Amino acid sequence: QVSLVESGGGLVQPGGSLRLSCAASGNIFSITTMGWYRQVPGKERELVARITEAGTTTYADSVKGRFTISRDNAKNTVSLLMNSLKPEDTAVYFCHARTAQALALRDSWGRGTQVSVSS
Repeated sequence: QVSLVESGGGLVQPGGSLRLSCAASGNIFSITTMGWYRQVPGKERELVARITEAGTTTYADSVKGRFTISRDNAKNTVSLLMNSLKPEDTAVYFCHARTAQALALRDSWGRGTQVSVSS
């Protein structure tokens, strides 16, 4: 499996920007898809953005045009640039990585980083 640690969260005003970063360690050679999820207390964790090893990206409709996900060639870092932030973006953001070894698929999660959007 893979160990993930997020950074870059914090408090920002509406319309502002933040960049989240996630560093991966462990079996990084087996990482396929990486992504970001977010969760508000009492609600389900939801996909924000993900990116495949080939660079194909997927975004939630609510963040399209505002957020950009990227990763390096070594698959050891994934970033999320968040622009034009809204109060409804407030959540704990979790880094996710899927590894594939033989027929086994495993999911790894970071501990999460708080993003708060408020005036």
